[in-house]
Amino acid sequence: MPHNTERILGLDPGFARTGYAILQMVHAQPQAVAYGCIETKAGEPYASRLLQLERHVKALLIKYRPTIAALEQLFYSNNAKTAFAVGQARGVLLLTLARKGIPNVEFTPQQVKIAATGYGNAKKQQVQRMVQVVLRLPKPPSPDDAADALAIALAAAHHRRMNTHDS
Repeated sequence: MPHNTERILGLDPGFARTGYAILQMVHAQPQAVAYGCIETKAGEPYASRLLQLERHVKALLIKYRPTIAALEQLFYSNNAKTAFAVGQARGVLLLTLARKGIPNVEFTPQQVKIAATGYGNAKKQQVQRMVQVVLRLPKPPSPDDAADALAIALAAAHHRRMNTHDS
C-alpha cells in the first residue's frame, strides 16, 4: 500500500452478523477492496461470540491496515434485547479499534442513506444500488450487512472529502 493511501473500514455492528467493508481512496475516489460479514454462531455462550467478533476485527485490521473506521450509530426503538446485544457488539468493535489506535467516526442510519443516495429515507435496495454504482461493483452488494458497511464507509469517505475541502 502506498504511504499516503487512506483505507476506510466500514462496520455495520451486529451481534449475530457484523458487516464490514474496506475502501481505499485512489485519487480521492473510493474503491472497494473487500467486504463481507463476520458471523457468530447461535447457541454459543454470549461472551464467546463477542470474543469471536473481536478476533475477526483484529484480523481485518492486521490484513487491511485501515487508517480510519466508520460505524453506524445504534438506532433501535422496539426491541431492547436486540439493542443491548448490538450495543455490546459495538463496544467490542470500539474497544478493538481503540487498542489498535484506529480513529473512528459514527453516523446515524439517515446520514449513511444521505451520503449513499442523497435521500435520508432511502430503501435498502436504493442504498445497495447506489453503492454498486459509486463503487463500480458488478452487482448490488449482499448480504444487507455488507452493503450497509460499504455505505457506512462511503459516508466516511464523503465526510472526510467535505472536511478536507473546508480547510
